[in-house]
Amino acid sequence: MATITTPRLYLTPFEPTDWAFFRSLREDRSIMRYMAAIAPEKENRRVFAARLAAAHVFVIRSRNDDTPLGDIGLQISAENREEADIGYTVVPAAQGKGIASEALRAVCDYAFNQTGVKAINAYVLADNGGSVRVLEKVGFVRTQVLEKAYEIDGVRYDDWVYRLECGAA
Repeated sequence: MATITTPRLYLTPFEPTDWAFFRSLREDRSIMRYMAAIAPEKENRRVFAARLAAAHVFVIRSRNDDTPLGDIGLQISAENREEADIGYTVVPAAQGKGIASEALRAVCDYAFNQTGVKAINAYVLADNGGSVRVLEKVGFVRTQVLEKAYEIDGVRYDDWVYRLECGAA
């Protein structure tokens, strides 16, 4: 499994010892308000087990002190190996500091140069201005608006689809 490094970060595959960190992300309402309802622990453990087995899912860590700052994952399409979806989270204390942008750039570079992926898609709630700024800063272009397509806790939200193609960033 790959480890990706940047000037301030290193991205490592999930390890069993990352459970407490993953659980804290999944129970943080300020993070989950843009992702999904907060799930019971059993469901979070199932998702965590999938992260442990996934090939291109990473914990974002500070190079200075190994502090976990978030997670980021790339899912390559089974139907078209040249396409992938990407998603990420960053702890509130690290938001607004360029951490997500740096990690996103690094994983996109990794995807384009190491996996054969030619295009990466991201889905973001229209209300998630911080994530929209991160995607656009890295070079993603909004390609579609899915009106009221995503539901969290009984509320429907517009979902925006962004895309980055190899060589576009």
